[in-house]
Amino acid sequence: QLQLVESGGGLVQPGGSLRLSCAVSGSIFSIFTMGWYRQGPGKQRDLVASVTNPGSTTYGDSVKGRFTISNDIAKKMAYLQMDSLKPDDTAVYYCNAAGRLIGGTLFNSWGQGTRVTVSS
Repeated sequence: QLQLVESGGGLVQPGGSLRLSCAVSGSIFSIFTMGWYRQGPGKQRDLVASVTNPGSTTYGDSVKGRFTISNDIAKKMAYLQMDSLKPDDTAVYYCNAAGRLIGGTLFNSWGQGTRVTVSS
């Protein structure tokens, strides 16, 4: 069964840093992309950052220069290093992965989310 599990969220002061991790498990043949999205209170879920299998990255405008996404395809892991955090970064952060299962079925799956709160 395909599963995505996020970790690393918590409470941090403005200007601080956090590192989120996402572990993907299951009968996976290949992963095309992994990404992080977030949903703040009363807001829609938006892209934070994504990385493709060859290593091409995309960032949301509000996090460029502050957040860094990385992945380890062999370990089926993705990471989000978040620096210079602001109160507006407060949200539930969701991991997303898309790829192909053993047997050929395509997948596009989400984790349960990890909460990040930036507050003094």
